[in-house]
Amino acid sequence: MEHGETQPLTLAPEASPDEASMRAIAAGLVAYDAGFAPQADWSPHWIVGRDGGGAVRAGIRFMLAYDWLFVHWLWVAEPYRKQGIGSRLLAGAEAAAREKGCRGAYLDTFTFQAPKFYDRHGYLEFGRLNDFPRCHARIWFWKAL
Repeated sequence: MEHGETQPLTLAPEASPDEASMRAIAAGLVAYDAGFAPQADWSPHWIVGRDGGGAVRAGIRFMLAYDWLFVHWLWVAEPYRKQGIGSRLLAGAEAAAREKGCRGAYLDTFTFQAPKFYDRHGYLEFGRLNDFPRCHARIWFWKAL
């Protein structure tokens, strides 16, 4: 092969790539991205709600990266809904984001989950994928902090 030529690739599905393969892909992406933006810390942060017996009844999982809050999961068990717990979880994540200097927040939800909840908290829709899942939609929201 001449200098600068690449070998042909064999593309094949792998249900469980080995650790070295996953690290190679991640390292390649991180190296490429480094030319445009600093490496972000995508470590999850949690606020967990437990009942008197210690059972988990609510929680939020979020990340703070690139000066933005990403709400990955927010859940409240049925008997605890409509009591402001979800609002307190979201406010806690937003407060943590503000403390780190985040400029905004974003998340996604489904039409059968909580779009009205996020709308009430000042989030604005910026994207929608209809019929995902069938007869529903996935919606992306954002909010300035």
